[in-house]
Amino acid sequence: MSTNINRMRGGFIGRAIAVFGAAASASAAVEAGRKPKKRDLVTLGIDPAAFDRT
Repeated sequence: MSTNINRMRGGFIGRAIAVFGAAASASAAVEAGRKPKKRDLVTLGIDPAAFDRT
């Protein structure tokens, strides 16, 4: 039982770290006048094609 809880907790923490990392990377790219990486946009739930239209 505790193994399932540890997996769920570890998955949540890993996902949270990935989202914060993608947000920081995308933010830095936009501030520098560059297009963020597609992987970072997908991690943040942003459609890369929609980002190109703006």
